Amino acid sequence: MRRAIRIQNLGGATAVILHRPHPTVQALERQLRAIGLQVSEAWPELGPVALAADFVFFDADMGHDEQFPWAPGQSPMPMVALIGSEAPGRIEWALRAGAHAQLLKPVGDNGAYSALLIARDAFDAQRALTVEISDLRRRLDERQTVVRAVTLLAARGARGDAAAYAQLRQMAMAWRVSFEDAAARVVAMLTASREEAGDDRG
Repeated sequence: MRRAIRIQNLGGATAVILHRPHPTVQALERQLRAIGLQVSEAWPELGPVALAADFVFFDADMGHDEQFPWAPGQSPMPMVALIGSEAPGRIEWALRAGAHAQLLKPVGDNGAYSALLIARDAFDAQRALTVEISDLRRRLDERQTVVRAVTLLAARGARGDAAAYAQLRQMAMAWRVSFEDAAARVVAMLTASREEAGDDRG
């Protein structure tokens, strides 16, 4: 299923422009204010106030990782790179920094609105993918825990994996917890008892 694209009203949103004082900043600020954004400027680095911003525009030509109060590519909001130099190293850094869209310098009288919408959509897509990957990893971990619990129960006397699986299901019902939570509990208990038995033998 295709993800819906948000073409939201940007009026009232906040943006921070991380760029040295320059006519580019003035031109961009005029565009953003005309769209309805509240704009602030920062240089040479973003302060804590930027964490509450809806968008960040940053200078890709003179930028560096230490300017941001988060790890590269981990911004909590959409990022738009202001690109003047198309040197491969600078483009690579802007992408690594987490640019979701770009705006070429010198900035004129247009381009900011489309950059905002593209950045927002790319940011939403990135977040949705991160959540999906996290959920898949969690489900994989839970599945591995179930397999381990079944193996431990089988080793403790259950007649094969099918019987151990059924025993685990009965435990979950008796404890009134999810199947996965029951598996985690069984693994913790049986692992601890094994370790205690090992200590006793020592």
